[in-house]
Amino acid sequence: MAEERSHSLLIGYILWIFGFLGAHRFYYGKPVSATVYFFTLGLLGIGWFIDLFLMPGLNRQADLRFTSGRIDYTLSWLLLTFLGVFGIHRMYMGKWFSGIIYLISGGLFLIGYLYDYWTLNDQITVINNSK
Repeated sequence: MAEERSHSLLIGYILWIFGFLGAHRFYYGKPVSATVYFFTLGLLGIGWFIDLFLMPGLNRQADLRFTSGRIDYTLSWLLLTFLGVFGIHRMYMGKWFSGIIYLISGGLFLIGYLYDYWTLNDQITVINNSK
């Protein structure tokens, strides 16, 4: 039986290009190190370069940690990244009320948007495990 994947290695590498801001680490569910990368520009580029070789392991860890299901992680992350302040990612996950609140308030004045960067993988796993 084929192993179900929750995250895409290709998307991980695409996000790695912006990895000095922690994008790939947020995607793989590593919010603490992603935040450190954000504020230190990928540990002054050194951590960012090392992650080029660590990416398959980060992907494997994410696949083991997070549950695949009806909500797609990659699509959710793309919606959060590009349309998050409008709440589109929340509407996609079936969280219509909070999605509309995000739409009206600019992602709850960006605080909710940042919160979702820290917790999106866990939010999706809870939804995927519930059905």
